[in-house]
Amino acid sequence: MSELLLEAGELTVRFGGLTAVDAVSARLHARELVGIIGPNGAGKTTFFNAISGVVAPTSGRLLVAGGVDLTGRGPHRYAAHGIARTFQTPRVMADMTLTDNVRFGMQFAGRHRAPVAGLRTEREILDLLGLGALAGRLAADVTPSQQRLLEIGMALGTRPRVLLLDEVAAGLTEAEVDAMARRIRALRDDHGLAVVWIEHAVTTLLKYVERVLVLHQGRKIADGTPAEVVRNPEVVEAYLGDEMEAAS
Repeated sequence: MSELLLEAGELTVRFGGLTAVDAVSARLHARELVGIIGPNGAGKTTFFNAISGVVAPTSGRLLVAGGVDLTGRGPHRYAAHGIARTFQTPRVMADMTLTDNVRFGMQFAGRHRAPVAGLRTEREILDLLGLGALAGRLAADVTPSQQRLLEIGMALGTRPRVLLLDEVAAGLTEAEVDAMARRIRALRDDHGLAVVWIEHAVTTLLKYVERVLVLHQGRKIADGTPAEVVRNPEVVEAYLGDEMEAAS
């Protein structure tokens, strides 16, 4: 088994009386490509927020490579230990150039981290994402789909080992979604990253990932290959069958 990079143990997040994530455990190893799916309100983004330091878990533990316990620590500590993420709505610096946005990511994680293989400079990262020709443009002046790519570039700038992608295909055309999925696969295949990808478009995600976690009402109800998950009765019931039939 490859190196364990991230482990969530019985992770729970509560907001007042609402349990958004309910004792979810998950393990992520080096070079894995994992999808997380679930109906609206299943707790997917809250789970991402917890495993990237954006929200502190109510209970449970979060360990990163080497057994380092980051439970309750801030996002900069996760970034320093190789965990990077994007958000449903891209968080880019609108008044900065694309190059400066990626440079910000590099500075956020600290200079001591080793670069991702083949992605040592801002330009190499932008070229990978098809943004090299726009390097000097302000982020405010590129399209929403290009801003999504730029946010991935900012995450890559932190020199991660684990990349958490939150609905990066939202609002994209079918051709753009396909191109995005190929880039995500390349990040694992060509650059050695472990990738965890949340996506509302279930059929798209299941075509590209190798393992799927399914959340429903804050609980993990399945963890397996796409073929196993689409035939899981509890998953089919959670989705009322419709999307699972399309994906199978």
